[in-house]
Amino acid sequence: MKRILEIIRKRTGSQAKSTIPFRLNLLFFIVFALFALLVGQLAYLQIVYGGKFQAEVDRTDKTVMQGNVPRGMIYDSKGRLLVGNSTESAITYTKSASVKSEDIYQIVDRLTKYVTVKKGKLSERDKADYILAQKGRSAAIAKSMPKSYRQDSDGNAYSANKLYANEVKYVQEQGIHLSQSQLEKATIFKTMSSAYALSTVFVKDQGLTSKEIAEVSEHLTELPGVSVGTNWNREYPQGKSIASIIGGVSTEQQGIPDDELNIMLASGYSRNDRVGTSYLEKSYESILAGTKSQRQVEIGSNNQINSSKEIYAGQKGGNLNLTIDSEFQKKVQDTLNSEFAAAKGAGITQYSDGAYAVAMNPQTGAILAMAGVRNNTKTGKTTEDALGVINRTFVMGSAVKGATVLGALMDGVITPENNTLPDNPIYLPGTPVKKSVYPIGTYSSLTAQKALEVSSNEYMMALALKEAKATYVPSRQIKMDPNIFQTMRGYFNQFGLGVKTGIDISGETKGIEGATKNSAGQLKTGSALDLSYGNYDAYTLIEMAQYISTIANGGYRLKPYIVQSIQKTRNDGKKGAVESVTKPSVLNRVGFTNDELQVVKTGMYNVVHGTDGWTTGTRLKDISPSVSAKTGTAQSFYYNPDDPNNPDPPSTITTSLVSFGPSDNPNIAMAIVFPNLSSENGNYPQLVAHQMYEDYYKLTGQK
Repeated sequence: MKRILEIIRKRTGSQAKSTIPFRLNLLFFIVFALFALLVGQLAYLQIVYGGKFQAEVDRTDKTVMQGNVPRGMIYDSKGRLLVGNSTESAITYTKSASVKSEDIYQIVDRLTKYVTVKKGKLSERDKADYILAQKGRSAAIAKSMPKSYRQDSDGNAYSANKLYANEVKYVQEQGIHLSQSQLEKATIFKTMSSAYALSTVFVKDQGLTSKEIAEVSEHLTELPGVSVGTNWNREYPQGKSIASIIGGVSTEQQGIPDDELNIMLASGYSRNDRVGTSYLEKSYESILAGTKSQRQVEIGSNNQINSSKEIYAGQKGGNLNLTIDSEFQKKVQDTLNSEFAAAKGAGITQYSDGAYAVAMNPQTGAILAMAGVRNNTKTGKTTEDALGVINRTFVMGSAVKGATVLGALMDGVITPENNTLPDNPIYLPGTPVKKSVYPIGTYSSLTAQKALEVSSNEYMMALALKEAKATYVPSRQIKMDPNIFQTMRGYFNQFGLGVKTGIDISGETKGIEGATKNSAGQLKTGSALDLSYGNYDAYTLIEMAQYISTIANGGYRLKPYIVQSIQKTRNDGKKGAVESVTKPSVLNRVGFTNDELQVVKTGMYNVVHGTDGWTTGTRLKDISPSVSAKTGTAQSFYYNPDDPNNPDPPSTITTSLVSFGPSDNPNIAMAIVFPNLSSENGNYPQLVAHQMYEDYYKLTGQK
């Protein structure tokens, strides 16, 4: 047995000695084979795909960046420049795709060696962002923060965004104290950081000195993204008397208004683009803005801009030629200022909103002048407010009686041949007598023409009673057709009273209609009578101008407009070819006959040229060529917003005027209002109209 074990042991040891070297050799062979394959694969990749991989390393992306172009100009009807652009040198910054805050911090630090920027409006967050952008500062502050600022209650580390928010919070809690120099740097940092990727912002575009431009230009290589360019600002060579009509343009910081953001972004705008924010600048934004320039930019694999090349210079904004003669506009504004100052000197403007005037061509709808004076009833300070012509409403009084008479003629309750009515006051239960300004009994009866001349309220109320199919018994409640308000307003609307005129300036409002029923649900019959002579509903002055123009031109309600034509801008900045011309636009034709129209035109002529002692517009009778008009007076009460529940508010008087001339072939129509005066003495609308006619006839050579 011992012998057998010895034999087995000898055989086993021999096999072990022979097996171990074989296994090692096999392992070495496998490793060598794999290594050989790896070397072969590397060689294959290097030889076959080496160029491709190198190209990938050197790969650049091409993208197109857009740049703004100068905004279009605005000229008056005689070619005078009203709104232009002043060009300023500027330092710009184009943000790379992946630039970090600490990179911007370093650029700002270098840039401020050559450029001085005034401290802007900075929030505590802005200051904290600037502090944390310094290299290593964020990490240092994170390390010094309490544990609760770095991780949640379960010990989990906060996300990068949450951690940064807590860093900002911690910096603010510790107190931020920056020097004046640091505040200036923080201002630039905010501007540059707020830019979108591959967008350009203006670091400094006002007051840039030649030394600053030279030094920045010399050091552009150490200021990635920074460049020297130009920017523009709106300027008004003829003064700002018409600026409120033209409107404003946003700054780069304001960018696109929030209420139009999505629409304008979809149209190719950028968030920080300068756009028209009101009135003409807004209404004609697509024309004035022009077409942006395009620059092709190559971005390397490191997300930095390698090169850029202009591929389209852009097209400067188109020019607007207005219907307004700036010389006439200035004269109208000066006249309005002068007459309101006279009313103020007479001590009757303490409750007045101001004064407004508008003139238009009744044959085309072209606006010839718009002027306004806004009066602050608390301070007595006045400011120019031409836009009040389209966005403020007033109860105009008897100036609307032309529409009342023509409405009654169209309704058939009177005719051109049969329009004589008794001139009697109206007595209603519980209300003061409704009458004209002249004593009761001055006239036993009146024709429509005479009623317009002496501005009879009784006559207009008689027309309303006929249209309402009412029977009047003194001191008793009148039963009327419940549709009387709709009937009268329907005729008024045909002339443009109580509806938007469609003028090509954004911001127009429309007239305000009074209630038709009282709190008990009963028809306000007394108010229906007030409506007939203009003492109930309120209208804008542009509506009044459209109404009188409709009478002047024979019944065509024309859309008012202020832009006569649009012209391209040539490369040298001068006006180019005319792209479009505004043509008269008829909104509707009022359905009166020529005989019916002549009744009202005769009455309005007599308002100026009549010889009755109660003729209302005789201050205009010496104007040549002759003019026609209708005066207005409305009684109301001053509403004090600081004392809205005053049971006894002061009574006020609004005086107004509508007019056209020459009477036989009108080429100018005007509307004027002096609201809420404490006395009607002075006839201020007639004085303004007289001067407007003199100035217009002189400028246009009419004799």
